[in-house]
Amino acid sequence: MILDALVQAMDRRDEVFQIIEDSENVDEAMRRVGDLLGVGELGSRVVLDLQVRRFTRDQRQALASHAEELRSKLPDGH
Repeated sequence: MILDALVQAMDRRDEVFQIIEDSENVDEAMRRVGDLLGVGELGSRVVLDLQVRRFTRDQRQALASHAEELRSKLPDGH
């Protein structure tokens, strides 16, 4: 779930950055990012804690691959 939130944030980085910039404080930014990405507080917190240098294509691909690998190990594949 956390890796999926990060991948979504990378895919929608312009929207995420705009929300962060427009938010009055961290709590508002976490709530709004969570609403945008459909994730809970933990997912929002991880997105906000993500360093900008992690938004490169190679980092996104590495996260997406890791998320897929973990998902494949789940009994229901989700």
